[in-house]
Order: sequence, then C-alpha cells, then structure tokens
Amino acid sequence: MLAPYAAKPEESRGRLHPEPESPTRSPFQRDRDRIIHSAAFRKLQYKTQVFVYHEGDYYRTRLTHSIEVAQIARSVARSLNLNEDLAEALALAHDLGHTPFGHAGEDALDQAMAEYGGFQHNDQTLRILTSLERRYADFDGLNLTWESLEGVVKHNGPLVTDQGAPLPATISEFNRVWDLELHTQPGIEAQVAAISDDIAYNNHDIDDGLRAGLISLDDLAELPLVGDILSELRGRYPGLERRRLIHELIRRLIDRMVSDLLVETRRRVEALAPRTAADIRHADAPVVGFSAEMETYSQVLRKFLFARVYRHFQVNRETSKARRVVRDLFELFMAEPNTLPTEWQDEAIKADHVARARIVADYIAGMTDRYALIEHQRLFDVHPKF
Repeated sequence: MLAPYAAKPEESRGRLHPEPESPTRSPFQRDRDRIIHSAAFRKLQYKTQVFVYHEGDYYRTRLTHSIEVAQIARSVARSLNLNEDLAEALALAHDLGHTPFGHAGEDALDQAMAEYGGFQHNDQTLRILTSLERRYADFDGLNLTWESLEGVVKHNGPLVTDQGAPLPATISEFNRVWDLELHTQPGIEAQVAAISDDIAYNNHDIDDGLRAGLISLDDLAELPLVGDILSELRGRYPGLERRRLIHELIRRLIDRMVSDLLVETRRRVEALAPRTAADIRHADAPVVGFSAEMETYSQVLRKFLFARVYRHFQVNRETSKARRVVRDLFELFMAEPNTLPTEWQDEAIKADHVARARIVADYIAGMTDRYALIEHQRLFDVHPKF
C-alpha cells in the first residue's frame, strides 16, 4: 500500500507524446527500463566518479555509483511506502548528463560554453531524456512521464527562486512546452533519490579514497560518527584485516544515515500531514532529510572529503589534464567542425556560432573518459599509438 502522498501510477500526468499503456508494467517501471536501455546509461560505465576510469578496476564509475544510489533509494522508498519504481528511475537517471572526467570535465565545458549559455549536467540530463536519445520512431528522447522528468530536473529543490537566477537553456525551453512546476518542491520520491545520492557518494568516496591511499583509517578516526563507528569495530574485532574493517565501517555508516533519515522523514511527514503528492510539492521545505545532528556529521564528512580527497594533489593533477583535454577538443571542433564525425558535422557546419557550440558540447558531454582521451590523441598527437 502506497502512502497517500506517494506517486501513484494511475494518477500519472502522462507523457508528452501519448502512448498506449503497457499491460505488464506501470508507467514508472517503463521509465526505469527505458533509462537502463539508453545509450547514455551504458556510457556511465566509463565516466569518472572521482578517479579517472583507467586508474583502477575497483574505483567507482558513474554507472556503479548510480546503481548504488538506486539501491539506497529503493530501500528508503519501500520503508516509507513510497513509489519504489519512480525513486529507482530517478536515481538511475540523475547522472546521465555528466561529462567525461566528472566535475573537472563539467567545469571545463561550462567555461568553454560561457559565451553560449553555459553547461550544467542537470540541464544536459534533460537534453538527453527529451532530445539526444534518438531510438524511437515517433519521438526524440525517451518520452518519460511528467513525474520522472520533474523529478530529474528538480531533485535538488525548486529551480525558480525570488532571486530570479536564469534557468538553464534546455530546462527553460522544455518548461515552456510542458510545465514542470519549477517553483515547487520536487515530489517525495525525487527527494529520496537526491539524499540517497548524498549517502552513496559520501560513504563510497571514503572507500575509494582509502583504496587510493589518499586518506587513512587514522585520519577518519578524528571525525565525529565515523570515528565512533571505527572505534566500536576495533574494540569488537581486534586484529580484523583492513579490507574487512573498511567494509564494515562503510556499511555501518550507510545504515546509521539511512536509519536517521527514516526517523526524521517520518517526523516531518507527521508534522506536515500531507494528504496528496501536491501537498509535498507545495510544502515550504523538503520532507525527506536528516536530523540536525546527522546533517552536521554529513557536512563535516563532506568538508573532509573535499579537502583530503577531491582536492588531493594527485587528483588535481588528473583533473588538470582532464580540463585541458575538454578545452582542446571544444576549441578544435568549434574552429574546424569538419573534424567532427559525419553524423555531427553536417549540422554543426550549417549552424551559427551559438548553435554550433551547443552541438559541440553535446558531442563532448556524451564521450566517456576513454573515448575523450582517444579522440584527443587522434587529433593532437602527430604520431598516435593505439
């Protein structure tokens, strides 16, 4: 039984391009399946999470991260009697618009696109879902339900604020065609997907940082909550091998965060007493979240990871190279669009400068780390070795 404020398949606002309903799957299950079968989802296998894909087989990629987010989102949605299929679909789709080389690639592409409307991975995700995936005979994109598109665009909160910040181009254009109610809170399943993302990357980046040797268990012992759990484990399992100790630490951290999330969310829901999904969207604040104490722990952990992992000099060196690769490719394709693959170059050559920049950005953003490196070598190394 779904909660009264959960997304109900029979109450879905439908698809931009009407289609017959499936006799065996709900609309949100079909959305999830379309995302999984998309080309953009497959490419996540070779896109950086923190460490460039070729640095080791055990580091997380955008694909493994998305699967881990989906697992947490499903568990939370099930516990709260929410629509598990929609939460899973949103978790699987949330990173589709990421460039190669993670945030370094996105920053470089955003700088290159500064004169042409900029670049944001969330905006690019919507471009993929509504335009760039070209698989179906009747429409471009995946033709997802309103609830899935709204959840992808707004999973981090309302986009229209009192400050009146300009909206990203694709989101703005699509919203004129189909109102996603950008001024409201996202649905509760989207809120679950967003915080599941936070839980996954905070904890799994600890794992990858330890594996890479950028941080140590002794460093973590100084952190609140993390240090407490580590102390408990060392006391209960003296002499436990490092690999098992790390796994036990990560799984207990995730459990503590999810347990706190469930208690706090139930408290907020009880206080709000929503009767419909619209009540969740028109609330003054998200209903899914951590307690104040857990939010503090999470912020401390995030700051630690930022300083000790994401800005470690070894990571900085890799991201510096990544930014140069993206910048070089963008400048070359803008100046010489005839170097683009055939299916891209005809449109780029005919386009004005602004439209060409967006085409080039779409091409680069769709690359995997591996393909971007190979393309750069092909175009800039006089004697490439493959």
